[in-house]
Amino acid sequence: MDTQTLALAQEIDFSLWALFARATITVKLVMILLVIASFWSWSIIIQKLITYRRARRESATFDRAFWSGEPLDQLYQQIGPEPAGQSQKVFAAGMTEWRRSHRADGQFIAGAQARIDRSMDVAIAKESEGLQKGLPVLATVGSTAPFVGLFGTVVGIMNAFVEIAQQQNTNLAVVAPGIAEALLATALGLLAAIPAVVFYNKLSADADRIIAGYEAFADEFSTILSRQLDS
Repeated sequence: MDTQTLALAQEIDFSLWALFARATITVKLVMILLVIASFWSWSIIIQKLITYRRARRESATFDRAFWSGEPLDQLYQQIGPEPAGQSQKVFAAGMTEWRRSHRADGQFIAGAQARIDRSMDVAIAKESEGLQKGLPVLATVGSTAPFVGLFGTVVGIMNAFVEIAQQQNTNLAVVAPGIAEALLATALGLLAAIPAVVFYNKLSADADRIIAGYEAFADEFSTILSRQLDS
């Protein structure tokens, strides 16, 4: 490498903003798309971390109240038919159907147990949908972002080769900027995909554990009501 080529290479700005500014419109659009996807993923990740922590705290608090020995009717009156907490909503759905299953003479309408179980299952399904909302976005970003970045890299390298052919020059000062711009797209793709995949796996497991807790509570509550129905 001669001194003149080395001097030209040293004068080139390889900062992220400079690489973006020199990229073609297609590569710029790819980079912008990946940056938006990355911010979108992180907004979902932060929101879910907060939501799941709140759900675990609410579930633990309600479990203590439920197993404290307080009468179920009194607990239901305290939280109301439309409570805010997820565990409370499952409990309220069961208690609401329990009360609706009473006839005027104090007896129960036939099929009360099945209706109570179904009401709690519907409540759990609604809460599950809310807990898992947004996770498909993380899965999509994690699976597609590397390929979108690779597309930008391929287009960038093609443009670099076109520039080499036009200038009839293959020295470092001509080749390096185009290759660096192209590789930046791949880097942004990985930057968006890796956190999305990692947190998708973690958040999916967390959501499954929370939902399993609701289902276990519904089974225990259903057993308690079943004893009262039989007696």
